[in-house]
Amino acid sequence: MAVIVMGVSGSGKSTLGALLASALGATFLEGDSFHDAAAVAKMRSGQPLNDADRWPWLDRLGAAIDAEVRVNGLVVAACSALRRSYRDRLVAATRLKLRFVLLDGTAADLEQRIARRTGHYMPSSLLASQLATLEMLSPEETGITLDAGLAPVVLCEAVLGWLDKVPLRGDIATY
Repeated sequence: MAVIVMGVSGSGKSTLGALLASALGATFLEGDSFHDAAAVAKMRSGQPLNDADRWPWLDRLGAAIDAEVRVNGLVVAACSALRRSYRDRLVAATRLKLRFVLLDGTAADLEQRIARRTGHYMPSSLLASQLATLEMLSPEETGITLDAGLAPVVLCEAVLGWLDKVPLRGDIATY
């Protein structure tokens, strides 16, 4: 099984992903670490990525997810996966039925989170483009949408409860 914690910058993907991986005894893959240097430089300069920038990144992350599941059976990854086509690309790269956890928050809350964090290349100026790009999970995808404003431990408990009962077909839950 592979769980992808997704959402825009500042939604808490990495925090929840690491917590969830620890609770499941799984490896955690930070999607940001699969960006190439040119993409990081582009984002750092305030330019949003385009699809040509994203495809190789998604392929690299997808290959890593696939390899980890083949070795250990389980992985949790953080990845923005903002569009359905990006999530489909991950599915194709992994050849797995992925489970998506979308962290959804208000622009104001997300801006505050981004402003408070240090050492990250993603400027708050790119948040608007990410929010405009975000496509909510569709009924064909296996996923859950959670309020990014909830405490990470509450989010983790919600995901664990959902994973215990989620079918492998595309059902969407919102909490």
